[in-house]
Amino acid sequence: MVNKKAKALLNWSGGKDSALTLYKLQQSQDFEIARLLTSISQKYQRISMHGVRVDLLESQAKSIGIPLVKMEVPDMPSMEVYENVMRETLSDLKKEGITSSVFGDIFLEDLRTYRENRLSELGILGVFPLWKQPTDRLIHEFLELGFKTITTCVNEKYLDKSFVGRVIDADFLKDLPANVDPCGENGEFHTFVYDGPIFSNPIEFQKGEIVLRKYEAPKSKDDANQCFSDKKEDPSKYGFWYCDLIPV
Repeated sequence: MVNKKAKALLNWSGGKDSALTLYKLQQSQDFEIARLLTSISQKYQRISMHGVRVDLLESQAKSIGIPLVKMEVPDMPSMEVYENVMRETLSDLKKEGITSSVFGDIFLEDLRTYRENRLSELGILGVFPLWKQPTDRLIHEFLELGFKTITTCVNEKYLDKSFVGRVIDADFLKDLPANVDPCGENGEFHTFVYDGPIFSNPIEFQKGEIVLRKYEAPKSKDDANQCFSDKKEDPSKYGFWYCDLIPV
């Protein structure tokens, strides 16, 4: 008798960690990845925090060949609003037979705990294929597999304007300051993956303008929808450099 694989959704940011996670899941075949789930800014129609246009997100999903679920949230939502939207979205997906929710998180313990606690309330299992793997090894594995990715957002606390809109390669990694994780696991930078073994064709785009946007610091350190993750300081405002990517 053949065991039926668990039906899972992959939390898809459009960036390198979720792309590598999907690749590893496809290789292991432990799960049936039935849906990609992406948090979208309702106001701007862009991937939350990454700032990537929905058109490019949809092109990724089409090239991957897995149905996309867009979870729209208000700009800078409160924890209550964010959790209500997430709970409703996951409840609907559970009705479709989804039993597992997969993340590309690597070592943020409090974020994993937050995710697992929320999922357990719905009877959904959290899965973390990259958990505790060395980030320097992961980024080199990512590049060696043939993935191509570009930075779309960098935290000005860690990196200056010159790092946004850059393709991640050996030179990029060499230029990173010593206090920046090579996978940006502390929210130092976010990316858009446009080619690699999970795609049937590359995603075409051109680089647009680069802008600096300032935000109010999140009121809760457990806010899974924010990428500011510094545990020592809590400034009233913080900023990110964004590079717009334009579909072609």
